[in-house]
Parts: sequence; structure tokens; C-alpha cells
Amino acid sequence: MKMTEENNAVEPNVTEEDARLLIKRKDDIEEQIKAYYDMLQTQAGVGMDAPLVDVEGFPRADVDLYKVRTARHNISCLQNDHKAIMVDIEEALHNLHATARVKHEKDETEMEVTEPTVSLPAPFALVDAVTQGSPAFQAGLRVGDEIIEFGSINTQNFRNLRDVASVVQHSEGKSIRVGVIRSGQEEHLNLTPKQWSGRGLLGCNLVPLHR
Repeated sequence: MKMTEENNAVEPNVTEEDARLLIKRKDDIEEQIKAYYDMLQTQAGVGMDAPLVDVEGFPRADVDLYKVRTARHNISCLQNDHKAIMVDIEEALHNLHATARVKHEKDETEMEVTEPTVSLPAPFALVDAVTQGSPAFQAGLRVGDEIIEFGSINTQNFRNLRDVASVVQHSEGKSIRVGVIRSGQEEHLNLTPKQWSGRGLLGCNLVPLHR
């Protein structure tokens, strides 16, 4: 009794390899059952239920009675084995999924503790070109910067790039506060639109982000 209690108390860890072996065993059992059924088909198709005696009660002469009885017995035993192993497979997969879920939740908890995520504003435009020597370049704007603020424009009121162009036109020679997300960090720059050797007042190109 003591051994039984100890065995119940210690639940062995089920590995993926254990599950694979159980599934292979199930496949082997199914192959054996099929082989015995195929053999029964060769015996006048008697299957599992056809009588083995004729109408007068004598053993049938058209079948190998020993083979049929042996096959039927083995099929019954194998079907019981199949039911049992299906239960084992279900339990193994359940334990694997439970273990994986616990590990996933544990990893997520550890991530929350060790790496708290900072919520950043959603960008509305992306810088995909900056010309060297331009006002944008001098302000520190870089290709890949995601714009979250451009003067009075932000994620909430941004409609299209014409909004940004309007701010630029009305702010020539004036400093504009520009907020960007760069390498996962929020940064703020001061950009002054002005005439320079190139086209426009900024010297950069923005593309809208639809999110």
C-alpha cells in the first residue's frame, strides 16, 4: 500500500518523446488490427461475427477455424490495448499542454517583472529620406524616425501629409517641436523650416502610417 501511495504522489514529467512513443505504439496496434482483419477477409470474409458452424451445426469446412479464432481473439485484445493507449495519449498531451501553458505564463510573468513595457504613442508618419545639410538633417532627423508629433500635429488630429505641409508653410524661420520614436525610444527635436540650397523648407520626405 505504501508503494502505491508513493507512486501516486510522484507524477512523472511527460516529455514530447514519451508522447511520440505512445503515438507510435498506437500506430503499431492499428497496423496489427488491420492485418488481422485483412486475414479474416481471406477466410471467406467471416469478419468478427460470422458463425463458424454451418446450418447443421458442423464446423465450417471453408475456413481455417484456428486462424479465425486466433485472429478474432487477438483483435479483441488489441482493441482493448488501443482504447487504453488512447487514454494514455490524451493524458500525455494534456500534461504537455498544461506544462507548456504554465511555462508560457511563467515566462510572461518574468518578462513583466524584468522588462516593463513603456507605452509609446502611435506614430502617424515615417521619415524615409533626409538630405545631408538640410534643415531636417541639421535638426537631427534621421531616416527611419517615426513621427508622433510635428508642431501642432499629433496622432489624434493627423489626417494627411497636407496637415504637416501647412504647419511647415506657416512656420518658416520658426522652431517646430518634433517628436519621434527612434530605436524604441521617444525623442524630441527642434526643427526650423527655412530656405536652403535644396528643394522645400525641410529637406526630408515623410510617408503616412495608417494604423
